[in-house]
Amino acid sequence: MSFSESQPVPFVDLSLQHQPLQSDILAAMQAVLHQGDYILGQAVADFEQQFATLCQTAYAVGVGSGTDAIALGLQACGIGAGDEVLLPVNTFIATLIGILQVGATPVFVDCEPETALIDLAAAKQAITARTRAIVPVHLYGQMVSPSALLQLAAQHNLIIFEDAAQAHGAEREGYRAGSVGLAAAFSFYPSKNLGAMGDGGIVVTQQSLIAQTVRSLRNYGATRKYVHTDPGGTNSRLDTLQAAVLKAKLPSLTQWNRDRNQLAALYDRRLQSLSAEGIVPIRNDCDAGHVYHLYVVRLLPHCPIDRTVLQLELSRHDIQSGIHYPVPCHLQPAFQSLGYQPGAFPVAEHLSQQILSLPLYPGLTEAQLHRVMDVIAALLAAAKQPYPL
Repeated sequence: MSFSESQPVPFVDLSLQHQPLQSDILAAMQAVLHQGDYILGQAVADFEQQFATLCQTAYAVGVGSGTDAIALGLQACGIGAGDEVLLPVNTFIATLIGILQVGATPVFVDCEPETALIDLAAAKQAITARTRAIVPVHLYGQMVSPSALLQLAAQHNLIIFEDAAQAHGAEREGYRAGSVGLAAAFSFYPSKNLGAMGDGGIVVTQQSLIAQTVRSLRNYGATRKYVHTDPGGTNSRLDTLQAAVLKAKLPSLTQWNRDRNQLAALYDRRLQSLSAEGIVPIRNDCDAGHVYHLYVVRLLPHCPIDRTVLQLELSRHDIQSGIHYPVPCHLQPAFQSLGYQPGAFPVAEHLSQQILSLPLYPGLTEAQLHRVMDVIAALLAAAKQPYPL
């Protein structure tokens, strides 16, 4: 088979979403340069209000990164030393780091094999007298069930703090990501569904006191200039320039999410014919509410091609792919002191060896998507052929 004359398929191409908005983005940045309000300027306040509206929350407070949004948000919710916090072991390391930064004790929970989301039945079994909060991760752009979360939290008096770093604008059961819990954290890392041109994050909440506390914590613990009332304060402010860029991009988010969902549906249709070969997508339980930050498939044990080989062959055909995530949090070298051993979370550990993220982003063409799937289908067919004698 030969696809050498086809165009490369990058894993993500941010230039495609920036090109149509270039004049708007440059104008927004120029306005900041003209005003000179680089720190906590007007664009920050404007974007905070608009993003809160998107999330159907009353407040949003911009901070320096998604990791800081988790840490400062949890701190504002009263989580600290002595508190146990439930989190999925199948998540990016920032979720864990944010919990550790407030001095709380992370308690890992396994995930569901079909959705890769936190297993709430397993979470229930992990609750102790010290459990104060649960951090559901809306992974790959799909929300954890709000009704199931709220029921669990009500039964056990838990704070829900959402990690929505991959779920900008996601919906499920009538809820927007960020509106389910006491507060939520988002990241604006450049490749997110709504990304800045650098780092950035935000905390959203319905509670004025939590928003007020995060505003203080992000700015050296100051409620007003040179009056520092919170010893836990730090320097973590969303740049005015980044807020201006995000504000310029925000009106396009709904269409970008719609494009992602439609591309994912096309991937799903192409994969139906390959399910017997052991390649299946992570299940979508949110229908159109899934915003597909990532499109992830599983290579089941009976798949005739090894994941490493598949990635190498895709790369040889100028198709990029990724693995999110190859090492579960409990097996990361930096956190062996938490005391977890291999085998502690078998579903997440098996998933980490099965999953593969395929290219998906606004601007990816159907032709490119079909090329990805054509190459995969051809590789599978070749892998099934007996070796010549």
